[in-house]
Amino acid sequence: MTIQVVSFDDIKPQPWRNGGGVTRELLAWPDADNWLMRLSVADIERDGPFSAFPGIDRWFAVLTGHGVQLGTPGRAIQSGESPLHFDGASAPDCKLIDAPTRDLNLMIRRGSASGWMRRFESGVQWQLPPDAQPEPYVSIGIRGVFALDGCELRCDGDGRITVPAMSVAWTTDVHGSEPWFISHGETSHTTFAFQCTRLVDGENHNG
Repeated sequence: MTIQVVSFDDIKPQPWRNGGGVTRELLAWPDADNWLMRLSVADIERDGPFSAFPGIDRWFAVLTGHGVQLGTPGRAIQSGESPLHFDGASAPDCKLIDAPTRDLNLMIRRGSASGWMRRFESGVQWQLPPDAQPEPYVSIGIRGVFALDGCELRCDGDGRITVPAMSVAWTTDVHGSEPWFISHGETSHTTFAFQCTRLVDGENHNG
């Protein structure tokens, strides 16, 4: 199995059109122009609405800072919480709680792919649930982790991989029934795991 790793520091920030922050695109799969899944880290520097992404399922988690209020009335989203899942078309209002924040975003193109992002503590082992195993019209596409403070990843018996802080590690060589294991040693750091499944009518294509 080949695990690819990309560091936050290696990605050039792209400013938002409205001047409210910058985004670093860590991963776009299968490619940047025709992505089914996109993982990015954003620095939100001032209040303003999210951009609308019709047809996109979105997951949002605060990495650092005091968090944000999303929507009207505002719902507080803060660091240490599980990712919020919402419809990307909703474009909720975003108000900073006291100061700028850094956030993790996962987007998946609805109808063409499905997936999830979850917050995992140290010592967690995970694999696809039984109802997510491949069917004739489904193929497993990509699987990975984003490590806020770094972690150790054990994948399908292929040994241990050290994932540096603020880095994403992933593979498209995926076997749904084989578990992955996350460890942070003696610390209580948090890692976000994600998976994306490409939906294919009538065929089974691996990404």
